[in-house]
Amino acid sequence: MARQSRQVSFDAPRGRGGMLQRTPQPSRDRFGRFSEAFARGMGTSGFLLGMTIFVLVWLSWNIWAPPQYQFDPAATNFTLLTLILSLQASYAAPLILLAQNRQDDRDRVQIEQDRQRAERNLADTEYLAREIVALRMALTDVSDEVVTREVLRSELRAALERVDARAEPAPDGATR
Repeated sequence: MARQSRQVSFDAPRGRGGMLQRTPQPSRDRFGRFSEAFARGMGTSGFLLGMTIFVLVWLSWNIWAPPQYQFDPAATNFTLLTLILSLQASYAAPLILLAQNRQDDRDRVQIEQDRQRAERNLADTEYLAREIVALRMALTDVSDEVVTREVLRSELRAALERVDARAEPAPDGATR
């Protein structure tokens, strides 16, 4: 059976006749991001102010409006408002918990990364400390062989004096 060679084109996606092999799927994390945005929004002063205004307008309308225009009268103890607020609370609590769980997961990952970074820093510090100790020990072992500035100066002075002594003329006029 002969193999057919296909020409590779880098300007088109691989697949059947230019069609994508699978359809794009919605992000699995979209609901999590929504719950975090919802929880973040509910924790703002703007939300509390808006909710307060909503309830005050609702109560005002259903108390002072003519009875034929009241849709949740005070005589029924604002049943519809109670239902709406209960529904909002029943959805808010799980969404807030989901957002907290996602934050806990992110915190756990961050803590693990911090721990690994701290371990690497500790290992690097220990290595550098061992290297410094090794260098100190090497310097103390060969301290007799190490030439210090004072030793070098004294050796240079002695060499210069020997050179000067050779260059000085002898008392009989001959050089040494």
